[in-house]
Amino acid sequence: MYSRCALSEADVVLLKDFLNNYTLEKVSVSAVSSPENASAHVRFFCNRMLKYVWDETFQEFRLLKGMDNGETKLSDLLDGAEGFTTVEQTRLLEYYGLNSIAVEVKSYSKLFVDEVLNPFYIFQIWSVVLWSFDDYYYYAGCVMFLCILSMSTSLYQTRRQSIALSELVAASATQTITVLRKNGKQEEVNSTHVVPGDIIVLPSHGCIMGCDAVLLTGSCIVNESMLTGESVPVTKAPPPYSSVNYDVELHKRHTLFCGTEVLQTRFYNREVVKAVVVRVGYLTTKGELVRSILFPKPMGFKFYADSMKFVLLLFAAAVAGMSFSVYLYMSRHADVETILLRTLDIVTIVVPPALPAAMTAGTVYSQNRLSKLGIFCISPPRINVCGKVKLVAFDKTGTLTEDGLDFSAVIPAVNGTFSEVVKDASRLHVRAPIVAAMACCHSLTRIDGELKGDPLDLSMFLATQWVLEEPGPDTSRYDTLSPTVVRPLAVKPLDSDDLDKLTLIGGLLEMPYEIGIVRQFPFISSAQCMSVITRDLGSPFMRVFCKGAPEKVIGMCLDSSVPTDFHQMLTHYTSTGYRVLALAYRNLEPSVTWRHAQRVKREQIEVDMFFAGLLVMQNTLKPETTPVIKQLQKARIRCLMVTGDNILTAVSVARDCGMIPNGDTVVNLKLVTAESNSVDQVGL
Repeated sequence: MYSRCALSEADVVLLKDFLNNYTLEKVSVSAVSSPENASAHVRFFCNRMLKYVWDETFQEFRLLKGMDNGETKLSDLLDGAEGFTTVEQTRLLEYYGLNSIAVEVKSYSKLFVDEVLNPFYIFQIWSVVLWSFDDYYYYAGCVMFLCILSMSTSLYQTRRQSIALSELVAASATQTITVLRKNGKQEEVNSTHVVPGDIIVLPSHGCIMGCDAVLLTGSCIVNESMLTGESVPVTKAPPPYSSVNYDVELHKRHTLFCGTEVLQTRFYNREVVKAVVVRVGYLTTKGELVRSILFPKPMGFKFYADSMKFVLLLFAAAVAGMSFSVYLYMSRHADVETILLRTLDIVTIVVPPALPAAMTAGTVYSQNRLSKLGIFCISPPRINVCGKVKLVAFDKTGTLTEDGLDFSAVIPAVNGTFSEVVKDASRLHVRAPIVAAMACCHSLTRIDGELKGDPLDLSMFLATQWVLEEPGPDTSRYDTLSPTVVRPLAVKPLDSDDLDKLTLIGGLLEMPYEIGIVRQFPFISSAQCMSVITRDLGSPFMRVFCKGAPEKVIGMCLDSSVPTDFHQMLTHYTSTGYRVLALAYRNLEPSVTWRHAQRVKREQIEVDMFFAGLLVMQNTLKPETTPVIKQLQKARIRCLMVTGDNILTAVSVARDCGMIPNGDTVVNLKLVTAESNSVDQVGL
């Protein structure tokens, strides 16, 4: 028996979730002290793999978080990069628990109990018992056989896929990590023993991240396909020194996520590549993903509610029939056994007991088909929900269309006027601003000697026939003063021995044309563009190049540099399915130094730019796109496209794949002003 009391005295807490479901959790008291109070004990309980700790200040249980608690600033992460002593780490390990994500595989007995407690199976067993009393053995035996067979198959499939999921989650989860202690020494520890605040050393050959960590020094190239599905490597860099609170989503460009693969690391000035652990276990991004699989949100579908109403309606009809049967049998003076058997038999006729077995058989068959496609399902009833899907939303690039893009053309702009369309970018003058923009404005890097990066960037750069050179081998030390360099293919890299061979023209040295990429501002969806700060070899000033959505880029440019027929040219290519990007540039003042370039905000340099031209890329449909769309439409499932590309490009792709039938009119709705509440309708 339980009685209500103050939370501060509770031995058991009653939890109510947002769906009004109740659960009981036991409150434990740990002898380990908290990081804030070394002399206090900790009261806590665990629910759905998360730990809730008693907060004396607020007199409530609060979710135990890592360093993403809303109070840790970026400057705190950078200043506190000294690590813990072994004693401090042991105490924190007892407080946070092991850094592990373990998926429980239920035994057959537990799965059997969960399955048998299903109301339909209880009703089925009750019906079989009832028929046995009525000497209805053959049909009862058949139903019982189907019940046992479907239940056994369901238990086997569920347990097998639970094991597969557990093995998938546990893959590469346990490994050895190098931790930097407060005395400056490095120590090898098991990855399950790291805690928030630990300073870990990332190996040059890469690794699988066992926790969420913020990069402190150096840079990393990471494959995040396990989390995002995107196969393009992502470059991670340390965050700026700022008083802004650390936020995982806001600062994901500086965060290495658990489960992702670090392909390579690079370090500066003989320093090792270090990162500070911010989240462990189920608090990590991978942990959240696994929790969403283990504890899916209940789906309230009208179909399910209507089904329950229908069953209740049938039961009400059965009750009415039972009442009338009882009246008839009693009026004829039938014995009690006959009355019970005949009246209860009505329920088994109105509500068919074999229905659960038939439903389970279909579900198990579907589950087996999904498993052959590599899709795990540990909650078979959810498969039935998929039968009610009426709409499917697709991403465009990489889903409906190929991952890669093919270079189609470039349209330079000079003094506010478009030049002729150029199909071969290598024909342009190497010193043309649009060529330099194509060669510099990207996030490409070399991994094992091969260029890697966004397919669009790769196609754009290869079209210039330039060469990208990084200082030193992939994983070796390189100094920040030696940036990545791009140069035309015909130009040889400049060595110190070549200085004597330089030609003196008019009192000036004729320097080989090379461009060093001083700093990158990576593409972010909110900005719709990326930019780089560069310096030409021998140039007294730096330049900024920008690439992004045309509507966004021209907003950064001087009006005089944008051609008057810009929108007509853009519409011409986007309406035929091409992906179009705009390029722009500007020269920085000679007073801007390398140090200033590393600290300047992108908003300060992405202004007063000169429009350089348009880059036209072709993104072809995948061969399987159109057949799949037709198959879904045949099943009366509506298909939508969700994309950040130009709307005309999206409409063209939708027509090509059959998502929009030929001849249908597409209407583009645009809000003119908030005051007038008027809407401009434009037919496409």
